[in-house]
Amino acid sequence: MAANIGLGLIVGAIMALTGAGGGILAVPLLVFGLHMSVADAGPIGLLAVGIAALLGTVLGLKEGVVRYRAALLMAAMGVVLSPVGVWLAKRTDAQWLSVIFGAVLLFVAYRTFRQANEPEPAQGIDCAEALPCVRSAADGRFVWTSQCARALGTAGAVAGLLSGLLGVGGGFVMVPCLRRYSDLDTQSIIATSLAVTALIAVSGVIFSASSGNFDWLTALPFAGGAVGGIIMGKIISHSLKGEHLQKGFATVAVAVGIGMLIKAFI
Repeated sequence: MAANIGLGLIVGAIMALTGAGGGILAVPLLVFGLHMSVADAGPIGLLAVGIAALLGTVLGLKEGVVRYRAALLMAAMGVVLSPVGVWLAKRTDAQWLSVIFGAVLLFVAYRTFRQANEPEPAQGIDCAEALPCVRSAADGRFVWTSQCARALGTAGAVAGLLSGLLGVGGGFVMVPCLRRYSDLDTQSIIATSLAVTALIAVSGVIFSASSGNFDWLTALPFAGGAVGGIIMGKIISHSLKGEHLQKGFATVAVAVGIGMLIKAFI
């Protein structure tokens, strides 16, 4: 049980710091730390990520940084496809799931490294021409357009499918999407991503638990550790630079991704 809690602490802390990393590292930690298969670890990782994300969402709502309308749109699309991902995971060979997971981790690491080295997007009067999702100067809410809704809805759908298939939170899809297509600051991006993750995770966990193949004895301590980790991560998040967090997460993702690929073929 101590190992479960400790691994959960790591997941929660990374989630609080990155809004994405904890979710995608939950399953590899269970695979390497507790010697589980990707298919079995997926629902457990999803429960822990979902609970931790819910706590992060509550904290974000208190701070007023969650864009809840955007979160609801993305989550609605994700909830539809999350059970499809769970269904596919149970019917996909374990070796191929590990290969897919490793490839996704390497891709996320590449995108994160690239993003960390890019200058912050310009903000100002020209922002509306450059980005589809822009906040109104009057009330700070998004000015909704079909282009904005399409970008966020697509990201939510992809996040939901991968959430069910791999047991990940989907933040690694939503955070880059919000960075690329909106003028939100980092704190708001992370908080909104956590809100979507929490909502999508609910459907995936319910679908998985209803099938009767869910290890609650492993899942509950792991989820409890994740909650503690996200509290600790929130405390220290304001004192760390976003660029350093991104590069640190990308480095870990490369190592874990290579490990998942090696594991698939030995």
